[in-house]
Amino acid sequence: MPEIKSYTLNFGPQHPAAHGVLRLILELDGEIVLNADPHVGLLHRATEKLVETKPYNQSIGYMDRLDYVSMMCNEHAYVLAIEKLLGVQVPERAQYIRVMFDEITRILNHLLWLGANGLDLGAMSMFLYTFREREDLMDCYEAVSGARMHATYYRPGGVHRDLPMRMPQYNASFARSEREVNAMNEARQGSLIDFIDDFARRFPKCIDEYETLLTDNRIWKQRTVDIGVVSAERAIQLGFTGPMLRGSGVAWDLRKKQPYEVYDKLQFEIPVGKNGDCYDRYLVRVEEMRQSNQIIQQCVDWLRENPGPVLADHHKVTPPSRVNMKSNMESLIHHFKLFTEGFCVPEGEVYSAIEHPKGEFGIYLVSDGANKPYRLKVRAAGFSHLASLNEMCRGHMLADVVAILSSQDIVFGEIDR
Repeated sequence: MPEIKSYTLNFGPQHPAAHGVLRLILELDGEIVLNADPHVGLLHRATEKLVETKPYNQSIGYMDRLDYVSMMCNEHAYVLAIEKLLGVQVPERAQYIRVMFDEITRILNHLLWLGANGLDLGAMSMFLYTFREREDLMDCYEAVSGARMHATYYRPGGVHRDLPMRMPQYNASFARSEREVNAMNEARQGSLIDFIDDFARRFPKCIDEYETLLTDNRIWKQRTVDIGVVSAERAIQLGFTGPMLRGSGVAWDLRKKQPYEVYDKLQFEIPVGKNGDCYDRYLVRVEEMRQSNQIIQQCVDWLRENPGPVLADHHKVTPPSRVNMKSNMESLIHHFKLFTEGFCVPEGEVYSAIEHPKGEFGIYLVSDGANKPYRLKVRAAGFSHLASLNEMCRGHMLADVVAILSSQDIVFGEIDR
């Protein structure tokens, strides 16, 4: 038999399965992984330092760009931290809108993860199925903010504006006939609430389609069952949160354990795995989409019945209405000062965490009483998961590295920050 020496392989940073710009140095014995050393820093954008140079309300857009698949959830943690220091009370309608968009964002995140995970493991058609539903949810983002991804919709004290009463319509073109366009616009005849309600009613059938393709597929199970196993005890020691922790059998969810906004008023379950392998993490995320859909339906029902303000009546933090700004000199000055100088936040420090689609996303904020943060530290959900990659991959085959990395749901914007 020929003697096979271990050799070193660069996996990434230019690799579609690296989920960003991860450089993974693999030490291999044939196709068996002996060591996997993740190198990060190739996307470093100094977000935490940039936030410290700008007024609080000018940094909300930076949060969208951390994890660019879970945009509004990042904003949520940041504005919650500011609100805690300011002592601002957010109107209940704004809280329901935030929770609804958090769950829309969770579904957006899990759909992209499911499509990319399928693509990584050879199930190409999954990507096409999941992006079909993502389009509708992107339209919801666009309806409230004008942007499909980086919304900057959450504001200290509430949200930028109430839900619109009209949805954008498709127009007929050389590529689409009048009949096709009418079918596409059928759910868009009413308000955004009606559109979201329609989506929430038909989405469970879409999840059934995903499960038909994958859940009992023997090739899928061969690629994911007993791959990258992490026990419940070890997952806690490694600092896992979110689906990574719940996939290992630990029922920890900040929405239940440390409720924020109106989560304590809503009915939903925490899906939990048993074996802590890639397959269980897949099942947990699929069930999370069903639970998120239930939360969205509850929020839609409440928002239909309860009109009201969506921004706190706090004139040093929230801008005047557009009508007042264009007819009243004091309001115009107030608007100008607020968007150039921002507002001063009382001295103190605060840690604000939310149940992000990838785990616990936290903002540690220190204020010295000025109009910009003295220090800001982001607790990225994916960072501790990536740190465990060596332990999860050791002893597996090279092809399993892709499955394990994909099951972690890594986005490099929040890891490199």
